[in-house]
Amino acid sequence: MAARRSKATEKKPEGPEVLSFEGALEQLETTVGRLEEGELPLEEALALFEKGVVLSRQCTETLDAAEKRIEILVAENAGDPEDEWASEPFDREEDRDEDEEALDD
Repeated sequence: MAARRSKATEKKPEGPEVLSFEGALEQLETTVGRLEEGELPLEEALALFEKGVVLSRQCTETLDAAEKRIEILVAENAGDPEDEWASEPFDREEDRDEDEEALDD
């Protein structure tokens, strides 16, 4: 009989490091900064560009997941009459009208 490995002892596949949103964003900013300097050899610039694409996608996926979590939380509380959460759009038409009136003064 073959011995079974527990999930805790299984080796995870080698792959790109998964960073926190803040860590990925910081690395992305550093990567973009190095690319903008324009002093890198072509191969290094391409490697950094690829890294930037991966980091950008990771940040986008993290933000998308956060947005979905917020939408779920708001939807779950939408039917509660005692709920204090407003499900109104952030930029309401009446707010824009008030802002325009204040600028006219």
